[in-house]
Amino acid sequence: MRKTPLIRPEYSERFRCIGPACEDSCCQGWVVVIDQPAYEKYQTVPAGPLRTLLDENIECVTENATPANFAKVRMPASLQCPMLTEERLCRIHAELGEEFLCTTCATFPRIATSIDSLPEKSLSLACPEAARLVLLDPELMTPRGGGGYQMTWDDTKQSVRVLLPFFWPIREVMLTLVRNRTYPLWQRLFLIGTLCRRLDGVVRGEVDRGVAQVLQGFSAAVQSGTLRTEMEKIPADLGLQLDMVLQLAGLCRNRALTSARFIECLEGFKQGIGYEPSATLPTLIACYGTAYAESFAPFFAARPHILENLLVNSIFRTQFPFGRKDGRIVPEPEMAREFALLATQFALIKGLLIGVAGCHKEEFSADHVVHTVQSASKHFEHHPQFLDEIHALLVTNKRDNAHGLTMLLRN
Repeated sequence: MRKTPLIRPEYSERFRCIGPACEDSCCQGWVVVIDQPAYEKYQTVPAGPLRTLLDENIECVTENATPANFAKVRMPASLQCPMLTEERLCRIHAELGEEFLCTTCATFPRIATSIDSLPEKSLSLACPEAARLVLLDPELMTPRGGGGYQMTWDDTKQSVRVLLPFFWPIREVMLTLVRNRTYPLWQRLFLIGTLCRRLDGVVRGEVDRGVAQVLQGFSAAVQSGTLRTEMEKIPADLGLQLDMVLQLAGLCRNRALTSARFIECLEGFKQGIGYEPSATLPTLIACYGTAYAESFAPFFAARPHILENLLVNSIFRTQFPFGRKDGRIVPEPEMAREFALLATQFALIKGLLIGVAGCHKEEFSADHVVHTVQSASKHFEHHPQFLDEIHALLVTNKRDNAHGLTMLLRN
């Protein structure tokens, strides 16, 4: 038996909205879902300009309505919430108080969930201030409160083939891998993917060991470095990497609701890799490689916490490697698929950052990182079907395996 502190996103409690000072708006471009309790409160608002505004711009969901998804805000052509004032403040909040906000607006960018009856909040990086808080703090994971929850789990051999009871030790191992700087970041991701496939093998009965033994054995192998040789055999392939990034960026760009901020990010990426109609793939690869070596790599070598924090927050936000569905942890996950989604989104953001770094060269800064990650994250969350599409793209290109994913990640 072993007792260990639970690793949780305590940093989310430090988030504070900066309101009209924010460079983007969380009230634009979203489908704002209204929960039933909030909708019923709006029906009690007395007659007046605000009540008229509510009646004209909130409509009930007609299909598959639930208490959490009971109504929605009818967005105008500008995609800006009609409840905003000229000062970009919410009229509902200003005139009625925070208690009248729907759950979506009251909690964003916080993402609330519950694990073993313990409430937990992570952050969406679709918010610029949340992105700054998460990405730029070198001490993001340093506990700043007192005490905290602890767990006790059985680390002896077990025959059980169910993963959910091991949520906390699995999370502990994953986060420890992300922050293990004795390996380059692409190798840490390779190790995470390998562990995901082994845990899937436990569930399928292909591994003659329990979950606890697999975690112990894998952690020991990571510490000893015995897996390094296998990883080094997988070569870097900038052509394949860039081709996939271009395909993924194309999926993003073709969306009707692509924001001006994300289009600006994509244009910076294209400029940084020398993209133009007459450009050949070898020319693009050469520019991409130069952008990585001369601008991207030096910047992040001096600030390794930024990409680590990006991955750490993704693990918390999606309950990786279990995944989330309808706001809950998936009890019987396909961990290899969850890893493919994590790795591909990371590869896309990394690829965009390489291009943006190449665009700005020595002027590349933390502000450019926040802009790129935030606008890309907001685009992903606007289009939840994007995850299924990028997984389908991986399958089509036969890259949904250890070798293919690693070639996407290694430079």
